[in-house]
Amino acid sequence: MKASQIRDLDEKELAKRVAELRQELFGLRFSNATGELDDTAALSRIKRDLARTLTVERERSIAAEFKQT
Repeated sequence: MKASQIRDLDEKELAKRVAELRQELFGLRFSNATGELDDTAALSRIKRDLARTLTVERERSIAAEFKQT
């Protein structure tokens, strides 16, 4: 998912996306540890998507904090 698509999400959808990505990453790590994972590149894709999502979430919290002062 591109950063521009992530920025279009509202706060609830963003939090839901973070939870989904974390759950998916957990599943992929577990599959990789047991040797069942065929597409190991999926791990890095999910990590990048999670990092992008968390970055957008952090940008919004900083903007809200800055707006209050």
